[in-house]
Amino acid sequence: MTTDSTASTRVVNRKPRVGTVVSDKNDKTIVVEIERASRHRIYRKVIRHTKKYHVHDENNIATVGDLVRIEECRPMSRMKRWMLIEVLTERAVADVAPESLDASLVQEMQRSASHAQDADASAEGDQASS
Repeated sequence: MTTDSTASTRVVNRKPRVGTVVSDKNDKTIVVEIERASRHRIYRKVIRHTKKYHVHDENNIATVGDLVRIEECRPMSRMKRWMLIEVLTERAVADVAPESLDASLVQEMQRSASHAQDADASAEGDQASS
């Protein structure tokens, strides 16, 4: 009976980490890059260390650029020993749609496009005459 009580009160020390998703191409797997900084023991310069972890993402909710919290778990496969806990912040997508274009830029693009068409037409005419 003492073995049952010790098994139920056993504390599992799982290491949490926070990192950025760098790849989500695989099914149910993401690659998270974790960066830490440490001081060089002699020169006192701050050195950045990065490490990549393969993380189990059951529902494929994380995408590239997200800030995520992961936690150590049992081995899921040969490479995966970490599990996604939560997505802290989603990636920032820039609003690229311009409100108004500069008129001179539009005219320049139209000129370059018409120049390219004229060059293509003259090249085709040269090939047809030969």
